[in-house]
Amino acid sequence: MDNLERRKNKRMGLDSRLVMKRLDNDEKPSEVAIEIIDVSKTGIGFNCTIPLEIGAVYEAYLTLWTKEVIHSFIEIVRLIKEDEVFKYGAIFIGMSEIDASRIQIYGTVSENA
Repeated sequence: MDNLERRKNKRMGLDSRLVMKRLDNDEKPSEVAIEIIDVSKTGIGFNCTIPLEIGAVYEAYLTLWTKEVIHSFIEIVRLIKEDEVFKYGAIFIGMSEIDASRIQIYGTVSENA
């Protein structure tokens, strides 16, 4: 295991899109499509072509491989800019144990596939 690895939960890729709305300001909500790189029951990594702010909280709709949609809130905790793409890391805030379990089940299925 890499000494720099601090994640408590295994990260998995997920072919999906996420639509987010910023919650902490009075601006008209806008939706942003993003490309999910990896996801665990505690957080998500994704690419986006527009800048988002570290520390900002967004409402998110995560579409799982089963086409189920998980409604959640995420806080941006990491940002790396590469060319015209922003790579983000975010943690789930207040995600229900049932929804976290759905993501964890996907990891189990992926490992055994």
